[in-house]
Amino acid sequence: MNYPVVEITEKSKQYPEMLRQIADPPARLYCRGNLSLLNTECFAVVGTRAFTPYGKEATQRIVPGLAQHFTIVSGMALGIDAIAQRATLNCAGRTIAVLGTAVEDPSPRTNYVLAMDILKQDGLLISEYNKKSQIFPTNWAVRDRIISGLSNGVLVIEADEKSGSLITAKSAGEQNRDVFAVPGSIFSNKSGGPHKLISLGAKLVVSAQDILDEYSLLPLDKKSNLSTADPVHSAILAILETHGPLNIDNIIEHTKQGAPEVMAALAMMEINGLVKQMAGGIFRKAD
Repeated sequence: MNYPVVEITEKSKQYPEMLRQIADPPARLYCRGNLSLLNTECFAVVGTRAFTPYGKEATQRIVPGLAQHFTIVSGMALGIDAIAQRATLNCAGRTIAVLGTAVEDPSPRTNYVLAMDILKQDGLLISEYNKKSQIFPTNWAVRDRIISGLSNGVLVIEADEKSGSLITAKSAGEQNRDVFAVPGSIFSNKSGGPHKLISLGAKLVVSAQDILDEYSLLPLDKKSNLSTADPVHSAILAILETHGPLNIDNIIEHTKQGAPEVMAALAMMEINGLVKQMAGGIFRKAD
C-alpha cells in the first residue's frame, strides 16, 4: 500500500493542538499515515540507543499498559525508542514516530521495517523536514521538542547524563509537560540520566500504573500487570516453586538463559512483587 505524504501547516485543521501551545511550534509538518493520531491523547517514551537487558525489559513491561490509554510517541531511534514503538505495535496500540529526516526516507535505515510496520498498523510518521531539506546532526535534537510537545508527558528509560533523551525531558519541562523516569542500577551509567531527572523532581516509575495514576485513568486489570506471560519469568517462577529459594547462579543454570536476561528478569519481577531477594542474593517466590 502507498502512504502519500501530506503537508500540514499551523492553519490546517489537522495541526495538533498540543503543538500550538509550545513556544516554537514547527511551521509545517510532513506526515505519512493516520493523521487523526495528531489530536489524540499522546505520551512519549524515550531512552538510550545503548540499552541494557534491564532497559529493554522495563520498556516492554511498561509500554503496553500506557498504550491502552495513549498514542505512544517516540523518535524511532535505535534502542529504547524503537523497543517502545515495537512494544506498542505488538499490543495493537497506536504510535507516532517523529523523525529527523524526511518521512519518505525514514532514518535510521536499520529501522525501516519498523517504520513500515507503524504505517501498516495505522500509525503515523511525521517530520518538519522534507526530502529537499539538508540533514544535519542537530536535526534530531531539534525534533525532540516535537516529541515532548505532542505529549502529555515524557518517560525516560535508561540514558546517560549526556543522552539526547534528556533534551526531550528538558523540552518537556519547558513546555509544562510531565516528566517521568524509570530508576536503574547504581552500577550502570545508563541510570545517570533517569536518576538525575528524579533528583530534579521527575516522578519515579516502576509500572504503567504509576503514570496512569497521575492522569486519574482507570487501573489496569491485575492480570495484565503480571509478568508471568513472559516465558523467562514463568520459567523462574516454576523453578523457585520446585526447588525453593535459589541464588542467581542456580537460577541461570536451571533456566539455561544468559546471565543478563535472568538478572534483568529478576529485577523486573522484584519490582512487580513476584519474587523477593533475601540475604546473600537468594531469591524466593513472593508471598
